[in-house]
Amino acid sequence: MDFKKVPFEQNDKIELTDAEIAAAKRTYGDIYLIEVDGKKIYMHRPTRQIFDLAQTSAMKRPSLFEETIMTNCWLAGNKEILDDVELFYGAARKVNEITKVAEAELKKL
Repeated sequence: MDFKKVPFEQNDKIELTDAEIAAAKRTYGDIYLIEVDGKKIYMHRPTRQIFDLAQTSAMKRPSLFEETIMTNCWLAGNKEILDDVELFYGAARKVNEITKVAEAELKKL
């Protein structure tokens, strides 16, 4: 089974089955479930292009970073999370955990 990602605007899927999650993992690698007050978002790991878009969006408004990551990595979920301030910032904290990067070391030689 191949996983067919539906663009956020047309995506009305609330839940993913185990088979869909397995297919999404084969396509995207890591899959995440964020749950806030019983509402869920299923997301895949952001690509470099999504990171770039999120960073550019954040120049206009800082919270657009998390919103851009959510909407571009969205596989399924309750869109109410994006409309409700408390739910959004609860989910945004978890998005920040997903977007952490490896620590690098710099040595002057």
